[in-house]
Amino acid sequence: MKRNTKITYDYVKYPYGSVLIETGKTKVICNVSIEETVPPFLRDKNQGWLTAEYSMLPASTHSRTRREVSSGKISGRTAEIQRLIGRSLRAIVDLTKMPGITAFIDCDVIQADGGTRTASITGSAVALAIAFEKLVRIGKIEENPMNELVTAISVGIVNKEIVSDLCYEEDSNAQVDFNIVMTESGRFVELQGTAEHEPFTYEELQQILSIAKTDINELCKNQKKTIKKWIKEEGHNYEKHPF
Repeated sequence: MKRNTKITYDYVKYPYGSVLIETGKTKVICNVSIEETVPPFLRDKNQGWLTAEYSMLPASTHSRTRREVSSGKISGRTAEIQRLIGRSLRAIVDLTKMPGITAFIDCDVIQADGGTRTASITGSAVALAIAFEKLVRIGKIEENPMNELVTAISVGIVNKEIVSDLCYEEDSNAQVDFNIVMTESGRFVELQGTAEHEPFTYEELQQILSIAKTDINELCKNQKKTIKKWIKEEGHNYEKHPF
């Protein structure tokens, strides 16, 4: 993995969990807000819910990105990314351990240079872990409902070479492009891959997945280091926590 990733916790004051994740030049703020309510389809189900929203700020790209609220609807790309983030986080959360509670994950890209959706997932997992720990401490839930961490990374083939954590220029010129979401225990949540030009081989796919697993493990160590630092700063025993 060629780009450095830095995760800063408590970046915004008001959410239960907030991080700034920086992957190369890409910067995303991931906030977790909590409401004691659930969608209508979950009433009387004795469980909670988790959903996500994603947006790119106007100045996050070289040319100004128009706010989607101005057009009255979100784009297909934004809807796809929001669903991906939500699915990825729900995959590692036991919703029955947060009855009557909805976690809203807001991912705002403040600077984009490739990998914004994967950075959003990696950063949101940290923000969510911290938010749930705060809920436990104030007695809103009995235990942290996260079973493990989840992480994501992009891997592609650029100029016949497999590259991990693609920047915008590499992504724009990639012959093959994958977004891979994996849990801490090594299980896949999602594989999004396509050949932009030439088809890829089974052997190349194996190499892509192998590189993704190695780099995701490194990102997961970064996540755990950040959570551990936050827990210790709060004066609690890290060994008692699932991370």
